[in-house]
Amino acid sequence: MKNMFIEYPKCSTCKKAKKWLEENDIVFVDRNIVTQTPTVEELTEWIKKSGQDIKRWFNTSGLKYKELNLKDKLASMSENEKIELLASDGMLIKRPLVISDKGILIGFKEEMWEILK
Repeated sequence: MKNMFIEYPKCSTCKKAKKWLEENDIVFVDRNIVTQTPTVEELTEWIKKSGQDIKRWFNTSGLKYKELNLKDKLASMSENEKIELLASDGMLIKRPLVISDKGILIGFKEEMWEILK
């Protein structure tokens, strides 16, 4: 499988991450998180594979997260409800994401992304 780079094109961190991928000659398929929001099935699989707490998948600095007051609501939601919520709006998902055979990366931290090389 090729690397799938899931981004919001207007996001400055996503732009930086994309530039890093290109500079490091890493082949990837680009996907817009808003127009092609990950499905419940995709998120369920990726969250499990990532080994990360589902909370890491939320864009906690996003307006939508704050508008919905998710900081207080997430604790009482089931994992399935959280995944359905993430799948309902790409802006709720932390970005950029890389889905790869080498691992699943959430957010852009250059040292973590080195595994893609």
